[in-house]
Amino acid sequence: MKILASCCLLIAASLFLSFSHPASNDGWISLFDGNSLSGWSAGDNAESFSVDSGRIVVHGKTSHLFYSGPVKNHDFKNFEFKAEVMTMPGANSGIYFHTEFQQGGWPKKGYEVQVNNSHTDWKRTGSLYNIVDVKDVLVKDGEWFTEYIKVEGKRVIIKVNDKTVVDYTEPENVSRDKGQEQRLISNGTFALQAHDPNSVVYFRNIKVKA
Repeated sequence: MKILASCCLLIAASLFLSFSHPASNDGWISLFDGNSLSGWSAGDNAESFSVDSGRIVVHGKTSHLFYSGPVKNHDFKNFEFKAEVMTMPGANSGIYFHTEFQQGGWPKKGYEVQVNNSHTDWKRTGSLYNIVDVKDVLVKDGEWFTEYIKVEGKRVIIKVNDKTVVDYTEPENVSRDKGQEQRLISNGTFALQAHDPNSVVYFRNIKVKA
């Protein structure tokens, strides 16, 4: 009876996850329900993240919002990720992958994909931050664009509006500078960045295929 009960619980849990995070016909699974921050967790300055009109609004003191939901138990290795993003003038943000929850500061683990079209930092949208940096401004503030990340093995592909801007393969036994030691391909979750109080950025249609 105990075995049967356990099996029933597992089936029920699986059905719950399927209905709460349904996959589309092409395999993409939504990580954001458009109404709340359910499945996401922020550490310090959590008030920098809110939801309005189907968008995650990022505006406030430095903070990071980590995906902590049930899809893949928020632990991804090989995946495709995409989100629609819109920046306001002077904004700076980022999308981390292969990271882990951190209460404060800049995430130490994983890579950051830059979101920045007009901030004073010259490293622009689509950069694999501090690894392969994009100097060109590819998209405009005040307009929705799509940022896409694919990781397969040691290879990272980043696209902005379907244009490939980074195609990077992490070398074997790569060595990083001090403070960047965990900028490595591994596994982990995603995080959205609130960079500073002057930055306003919107995210919507956040999806993964893994």
